[in-house]
Parts: sequence; C-alpha cells; structure tokens
Amino acid sequence: MIAREAIYAALFARLAATAGFVTIERRLRHWSDVTPAEQPALFLCQKAETAAVKALGAPTVWTLTVELYLYAHSSDPYRAPAAILNPLLDAVEAALAPLPATGLQDLGLQSMVQHAFISGKIETDEGVLGDQAVAILPVEILCL
Repeated sequence: MIAREAIYAALFARLAATAGFVTIERRLRHWSDVTPAEQPALFLCQKAETAAVKALGAPTVWTLTVELYLYAHSSDPYRAPAAILNPLLDAVEAALAPLPATGLQDLGLQSMVQHAFISGKIETDEGVLGDQAVAILPVEILCL
C-alpha cells in the first residue's frame, strides 16, 4: 500500500522550494483567474493512478501521474513571456533531478517512491499573441 497524500505532499514541498514562483498551489486555477501580481505561478494537479503487478505474487507498482501548470506574465512590451517561463521550466527540472548517488528522485520517501520525473511532452503557449505564457508539464511518480 502507498500513502498517496504523503507522496503528493512531498512532491508539492519539493516544488514549493523552487525559487521564482510567487504562487504555488495544489488547487488548479485557470490562468485568467491568476493576476499578473500572483505570477509566476505553479499549480499541481493530480491526473491519474495506474496499478501494475509485474509478476504473480509481486507487489503492486503504482504510477501516479500529475500535471504541473506554470504561468508567467510579462507586462513589459519588449520582454517575451517565454523569457520568464523558460527559467521556471529549468527550475522545475532541477527540482526533480535525480540524486547523484542513486540516479533516482525519491522525493525523500525512499520506502514508497522509486522515482519522480518529467515524462512526456511539455505543452507550452509562449505568449506570442499576448502577455501570458503557460506550460503544462507531465510528471510521473513510480511507487511501491
């Protein structure tokens, strides 16, 4: 059995320690509901949980899937919102970097989490036609 809330809370705490965000919440808000003063912002959204048994009698391996929503606003007409968003993406990637000793990111929960990582395509809208940039990052957490 896994302790879901402990795992999601550990991921949130690791991301909350990421520099550069004004707002960090687990309740998703649409970017139009996040004022420029509240940005850059990061929201964590639980998406799916998948159970798998690799061999008869083996423990269940869980994959928890979340999406991280990053919002960046530029009020400067000469600064592209993507120029604010890109360092935030780098900071999230660094926060989820594998530990040098193991090559894995266990979120500080070695007994429950095998690895947490960005997985798949990062969707972005760089704010080309306005002042708002958005990125959606898929993250998977492998658990025992």
